[in-house]
Amino acid sequence: MMTTTDGQASEEVLLADEAATESFGRELAARIRASGSGLLVFLEGNLGMGKTTLSRGLIRGLGHQGAVKSPTYTLVEPYEHVTPATYHFDLYRLGDPEELEYMGIRDYFLADRVCLVEWAERGQGVLPGADLTVLLERRGDGRAARLKPGTRRGRELIGAGF
Repeated sequence: MMTTTDGQASEEVLLADEAATESFGRELAARIRASGSGLLVFLEGNLGMGKTTLSRGLIRGLGHQGAVKSPTYTLVEPYEHVTPATYHFDLYRLGDPEELEYMGIRDYFLADRVCLVEWAERGQGVLPGADLTVLLERRGDGRAARLKPGTRRGRELIGAGF
């Protein structure tokens, strides 16, 4: 466990490659399922850092068998057949945060759902605060995932460490 500059506890996990990133997503999924509740997760990092790869691992860890597409053009990809129901958002191409209101974004954020949001900063002012923020950044030849809880649910999820 580490502490960020704002005094918040965070956890850092080193990810050697794409397979490790997907495996880490599956581990998050297992913890979410064990908790019995949903979670709002913001995925941060530059292009190519593994946000969609982590999402793929998490969504497959919740039971999805098929491909996991990046919802760059559709803004949201639903996975309602997994438990808990999961929605993967990619706000990279969002022109204005108010567009989220028109699509009924608030209806997705229920306590029993998992919402993964890439490029959440583009929805600032409309999106609620995240239970967990995962910052993916380059670390040597691999990546590091820094997990920062924003709520009690987020703290409980990473409380045991990785």
